[in-house]
Amino acid sequence: MELLKQAIRNRGNVLSNQVLKVDSFLNHQVDTKLMAEVGKEFARLFQSDGITKVLTIESSGIAPSFLAATVLDVPLIFARKKKSLTMTDDVYVSQVYSFTKQETNDITVSKNFLSAKDNVLIIDDFLANGQAALGLIDIVKQANANVAGLGIVIEKSFQDGRQRLLDLGYRVESLARIHSLENGNVTFVDELASIK
Repeated sequence: MELLKQAIRNRGNVLSNQVLKVDSFLNHQVDTKLMAEVGKEFARLFQSDGITKVLTIESSGIAPSFLAATVLDVPLIFARKKKSLTMTDDVYVSQVYSFTKQETNDITVSKNFLSAKDNVLIIDDFLANGQAALGLIDIVKQANANVAGLGIVIEKSFQDGRQRLLDLGYRVESLARIHSLENGNVTFVDELASIK
């Protein structure tokens, strides 16, 4: 998705060979027009898959998921990282390790919102080692629902998350696949052919 790649190039900040900061448009300040286009693209990619729910993790996954769910005309569910006082013990729970924050979180979804009848599109802001995606997949499996696929805004293809998900048989649609962050430069996977 060219619009997203331009935002990564122009507004992203490469902090190291492993870390890309995109807080100016995705995970602190939200560029609503860009995230609307991202959501529309996910809806287009999965429009024929009979999606009944969109699932993400708070908070960075909510913006791109919102319009995808709106266009698909299905509910959006976000897994909570902290259980609220109003949430009963009747929840699905999975553990997710965050490389960026260096912490493990229990994520929870109320059992009221996912069932065996659901065909779920999982959307997340980043795919690196696949921990968040695997946690969300675990929640869907606990509900005996089906994972239709995973929509990823930004994939760090130099890490093993994509391959782990593909090896488990899941469909992965990433809108921007980063090959490298070496020397402070962002190189995308689809640019490699033109570089050679």
